[in-house]
Amino acid sequence: MKPLEGKLALVTGSGRGIGKAIAMKFASQGCDIIVNYFRRREAAEQTCEELKQFGVKTDIVKANVGDPDKINELFDTIGERHGHLDIFISNAASGVGRPIMEIDSKAWDWTLNINAKAMLLCSQRAAGLMEGRQGKIVSISSLGSTFVWPTYAAVGVSKAALEAVTRYLAIEFAPKGISVNAVSASAVATEALKFYMKEGLVKDMSSTTPVGRMVTPEDVANAVAFLVSDEAYMIRGQTVIIDGGTSIALVPPVTEKSENK
Repeated sequence: MKPLEGKLALVTGSGRGIGKAIAMKFASQGCDIIVNYFRRREAAEQTCEELKQFGVKTDIVKANVGDPDKINELFDTIGERHGHLDIFISNAASGVGRPIMEIDSKAWDWTLNINAKAMLLCSQRAAGLMEGRQGKIVSISSLGSTFVWPTYAAVGVSKAALEAVTRYLAIEFAPKGISVNAVSASAVATEALKFYMKEGLVKDMSSTTPVGRMVTPEDVANAVAFLVSDEAYMIRGQTVIIDGGTSIALVPPVTEKSENK
């Protein structure tokens, strides 16, 4: 079965990591994909080649979603090439990792623009291309929106703002037939995470996650695919947490040894 056959999705930052996993999941369900990137065109092109194995159509559009002018160019291009859009995934993210006393205006604006402002501006433009198509919008957040992590202040605040924007969009877009939700993940096993682990800012959470492993990009993609499905029609303005139970675990995770006792 290909529940997304005939649909067109834009996934920002989909050349690698979580964005790529979402694009691959959608393509496996028959969805045509617009791959957005900012710096790494080779990665975006490689992603497109991999997507084609599913027999779907692909497109590549370069845009820095932290820049309102580039956002307009992105959606102008989509409108000219395709004339419509069914799914928008606000995945592209960036940020400055510093203690809160070292965050300046430039770092703050950069982080908030890409992680939160882009969701608002992109969704406004996406809505115009979703008219009459029962569009779906999903933003990608993180547990840093609620929990405090070292050097994560700017990003954490931006993700909290992202989730708030998601809620407001969900209510205002409902009469347009567009559903809006968010997926929030704990530390996800990506290349970016390896950098933070190397710097000592993030620890390997495999041993402390109740299910015994870290979240993968595919775990996030599975949740996003559900939220854009018809089965999720009545879910609006929610943030679905994907963390293997980490955020609610009050006791050490159950191990295979203790289960056998």
